[in-house]
Amino acid sequence: MTTSDQFFETIQKHYNQQLPFVAYRKPNSSTVKGLLQSDKKLHYVEDYKTSGFVFAPFDDSQNSVLIPLENSESIEINNYTRTNKTAVRNDYFSVANKEKQQHINLVEKGVKAIEKGAFHKVVLSRQETVKLSEFNLFQTFEKLLVNYPSAFVYCWYHPKIGLWLGATPETLMKIEGNHFSMMALAGTQEYSGHMDVDWKDKERAEQQIVTDFIIENLKPFVENLKISDVETVKAGNLLHLRTMISANLKLEHFNLKDLISRLHPTPAVCGLPKMAAKEFILEQEQYSREFYSGYLGELNYDSILKPRSSKRNIENRAYAITKKSTQLYVNLRCMQIKDQSALIYVGGGITKASNTESELEETIKKAQTMKSVLK
Repeated sequence: MTTSDQFFETIQKHYNQQLPFVAYRKPNSSTVKGLLQSDKKLHYVEDYKTSGFVFAPFDDSQNSVLIPLENSESIEINNYTRTNKTAVRNDYFSVANKEKQQHINLVEKGVKAIEKGAFHKVVLSRQETVKLSEFNLFQTFEKLLVNYPSAFVYCWYHPKIGLWLGATPETLMKIEGNHFSMMALAGTQEYSGHMDVDWKDKERAEQQIVTDFIIENLKPFVENLKISDVETVKAGNLLHLRTMISANLKLEHFNLKDLISRLHPTPAVCGLPKMAAKEFILEQEQYSREFYSGYLGELNYDSILKPRSSKRNIENRAYAITKKSTQLYVNLRCMQIKDQSALIYVGGGITKASNTESELEETIKKAQTMKSVLK
């Protein structure tokens, strides 16, 4: 069994050799996994039938990167725990007035475009740079693991692309055999010690836009569609509205590449209509999102499902069913480490009811997830 120290020592050695890897933990799990690529080759996802860890950009016209299972070493820590939270920074750091004004101007452009009928919603983001006097990769990763147990936490590296870390609250999709599930997550307000909060019409409308988009685009691929009630969920220091969507895949018509193409990017990270909002984002944000608001996760892994035991059918306990599993997460609450700086990516959904100052404040609060673990 790999100990915590052995796990991080192995990855540190791999990183020192400038070899690609990913280390990650799924939400509410005590297992931390690592996938260490044996060479420096840049692999791309082509038909979504291969197996490995995918790292995809926001712009779906660009290639998605794959750390393939077939030429990588898999390691993991079971029952990874820390009894106490690690020390984190509680200040928001300062945001330059120029950066604030740029985002306010961007939001104003978005609202005007909505009023002119260009689209119903657009998600606008900004990049914030935090200079690092010192940076320890694995201490930072461990802080994310300990302080954000309900998030998908990861550290991803490729020498030809860069180093990324994140703690995202949002699942893009999960597929186990023919079972499909997905969440619609939108609306944001700060957590103030309780979950019983009032949501404004703007936030509820934003969440409904995401839900309706997902349902409409899923219909050709699924049957037995089920939609949960809207609930309030906590992610770090923020609250969001969430709807869970589940269904059975029509396997005879199913193509994973086509399904992802229909869904990504969702209105939660892009807007609606998708193409018009995406075009506005690429033209107006004045920086490249790269992998921020893309997706990442396990692609076509083997998942072993053990049958339920029963007194009547004891012999079935020895059997297990292997099914293909894909679990993808939206790359939110993330940062790129580059040139002794942390490039932090944050954004928010803009509708005709948006207030520019409130939208700026939302991005400042979202940035705290990454800033809190930086020295």
